[in-house]
Parts: sequence; structure tokens; C-alpha cells
Amino acid sequence: MSYELIALAMFGAMMLMLGTGQRVFAAIGFVASAAALLLYGQGAVEMPFSQAFKLFNWFPMLTLPLFIYMGYILSEAGIAEDLYRMLHVWFGRLRGGLAIGTIFLMVIISAINGLSVAGMAIGATIALPEMLRRGYDKVMITGIVQGGSSLGILIPPSVVLVLYGMIARQPVGQLWLAGALPGLLMATIFVIYIVVRCRLNPSLAPTVRDEDLQMPMSEKLKLLRAGVIPFLIFFFMTGLFVMGYTSLVESSAVGATASTLAAWVKGRLTRRVVWETARKTLNISAMFLWLILAALAFGAVFDGLGAARALENLFIGQLHLEPWMVLLMMMSTFIILGIFLDDTAMLVIVAPLYIPLVKVLGYDLVWFGVLYTITCQIAYITPPFGYNLFLMRALAPKEITLADIYRSIWPFVLMMVATIGIVMIFPEIALWLPKSVYGK
Repeated sequence: MSYELIALAMFGAMMLMLGTGQRVFAAIGFVASAAALLLYGQGAVEMPFSQAFKLFNWFPMLTLPLFIYMGYILSEAGIAEDLYRMLHVWFGRLRGGLAIGTIFLMVIISAINGLSVAGMAIGATIALPEMLRRGYDKVMITGIVQGGSSLGILIPPSVVLVLYGMIARQPVGQLWLAGALPGLLMATIFVIYIVVRCRLNPSLAPTVRDEDLQMPMSEKLKLLRAGVIPFLIFFFMTGLFVMGYTSLVESSAVGATASTLAAWVKGRLTRRVVWETARKTLNISAMFLWLILAALAFGAVFDGLGAARALENLFIGQLHLEPWMVLLMMMSTFIILGIFLDDTAMLVIVAPLYIPLVKVLGYDLVWFGVLYTITCQIAYITPPFGYNLFLMRALAPKEITLADIYRSIWPFVLMMVATIGIVMIFPEIALWLPKSVYGK
């Protein structure tokens, strides 16, 4: 059997296992171990164990539970609610101001959390009811919350980019910096869309009544303190890392410690908050650990076959496709997979195939990581089966139907596609900041 057929058989077996309803890490790990045993004999059973020890010896792995802990404790302690109240007061008089404030809230939450699900939960439970109560168009604001939550996997400290860095063996610091400007670009496009649409149709976003905002300027200035805590956490965590004072692991420890202190200073570090934060952190961290371990084991066998070269020969040598066409094909599969899988599972499944191929094609893996995160998030919110669509339905008020959610998301899908196009045409948007900081 040729290497191409073996590679296709491995991938087909993995998809078949996933179709049986097995857990993602179990399906991928089983195919990796079985393929190693069949191809290389009994001694090959050491290959998955070798990848496990590589994972355990990779210090950036320690950042995952710390970043996840940081996001959950800020959410459980109610600091996000304080942020939204501040944005409500300061942006309330602007047409569409609460919607714009929600995008800013998502940017801030992304900068201290790194998970899109957390942004979705905060937006759906805090921002959405407030905007509905003030007469905002329910379809528009539902799309705003879903689109804004997508910033969580792009703006540092993105947990998904940490996972990508582990699997692609790329520096996480460079990936973080690469995602910053595209993330802010996407947020800016969202804000422009809100401003233009509310100006064309003022009935979509009425201004807040004066009686809702009647308070002395001194009280308004006090509300600004709600934004100080997230800024300080972000500065001490990401700023010190970028300036070279802390390593990646130390930076995550600083962020987790600062978040705990913030909850304590606010008087909200209760036993319930600590318990819920620890429980959720353990659940998510364990899931990520098994997924990464399975992906590394599969990648060791798959890449050892020379699968990347085989795919390159198939697409370019036999089908005569241009490298950029192959890139578009890969990104299209992200969207298809996103109908059935979350972003982490997609990364684990396609990384063994695509990352070596992207490298062979001559593309920058840091730049590709940014494209991956945006594309898989598009898949995450695309009807009919995008995971975030059903998460939004579970979290949103009952007057928002699934049909409203489906209708709301299309403008944001188009804006994300536009962001991908801009980053593909002008790769320096993603690469300029890492090159400036790291000098390469």
C-alpha cells in the first residue's frame, strides 16, 4: 500500500471513529496507536508514550490551566458585570452606544480571558437582556453578542492560539502578538457596521433615557474604576511578557494571581466562587490535555509517513493547484468541520495534516495560525449546526428564537470573511508586531 493510501486510510478511520460518537481524543488516539502498531511493529507502541513525555516536558503547557482559571474567576466574581455598567453609563447617549459598548466589553473580556465561550456567556446573560429592555432590535444585538464573542480566540491571551502553538511548535508569544492587530481590526469593522446601520435605521438602537443616566460626574468617574482592574491584569500579564520581564509561564501565573487578588479586593472571593472556578478549570484543562496528547501521537505517525509531501504531490504535482488555492481548500474544510465540531477538536483533527503541508508550501505558520482561528470561528457561528448558535439559544432570553439567531449572524460572517481576506492580502497586519518585538 502506498503512503498516500495509508494516510487516507488513517484519516478515514479517524473520521469513522468520530462518527460513532466516540470522544475526540479517544478516536484520534486509538487510530494513532493502531496505525503505529500495524506499520512499525510492536516497538512502535512507544511512539504515543514518547509524545506524552514530550508534552509533559513542554513548560508552556502550564499556562493552559492558569489562563482558564483566570477567566473563570473573573466571570464568577462578577467583574464583567461591573464593566458593562460602566460602558452603559458612558456610551448610553450615543446612537447604538450600548451595542458599541458591548463590542468593547468583548474586547476587554477577550484580553483577560482567552475563551470565546466565556465572552458568549457574559454577553448573553448581561448585555443582551439590558439592550432588549431598552428597545434595541433583537436580531441585530444577538448578532453583536455572537460576533463579539469570536474575538476571544484571537486577542491575546487566546487559549486556542496556545493550543495551536503547542501542536504547530510555534512560539506562543509570537502567535499572541500576531492575533492582536487582526482581532482589533475585526472589532473595528464590527463597530463601523453598528454605527452605519444605526445611522441608516435609528429605530434599531434608541438612545438611553436621560433618567437612566442621571448621576453626578463624580459618580461616573467612579464607575471608570471598573475598567482599571481588567487593564491592570492585562498589563501585568501580557505587558510584562511582551517587554521581556516574564516568561510565558510566569505571565500566566501573574494573570491568575492578579485575578484572584482582584476578586479578593472586591470582596467576592467566596467559597462558592473558588469552588466553581476550580471545578470548571479542572474540567476544561483535562479535556485540553487529552486532546493535545492525542493530536501529537497522531501527528508523529502521520508525519512519519511523509504525508505532507504526499499531499503536496497530490495537490500541486498531480492536480496542478497553486499554493494559495490549496490554502483556500484547507480553510474551507475548517468551515465544514465546524458544522459538527468545536474549534479545539477541529485543530486536533486537521493539525497533523495541514500544519506540515502549510510549512511545505512555504507559508508562515504564525500567519496561518491567525487565519485558522478566524476561519474556525466562522464555522463555529455558521448555520445550520454551528456550536455557538445553540449555545446562544441556551443562554439568550426566551423571546429570542433560533430563527432570530440564524438571521442575526450573517453580517458578522461576511465581516469575518472580509477580515480573512484583508489579512491574506496584507500578511504584515499579523506579522508586523511579532517581527517588531522579536526581531524576526
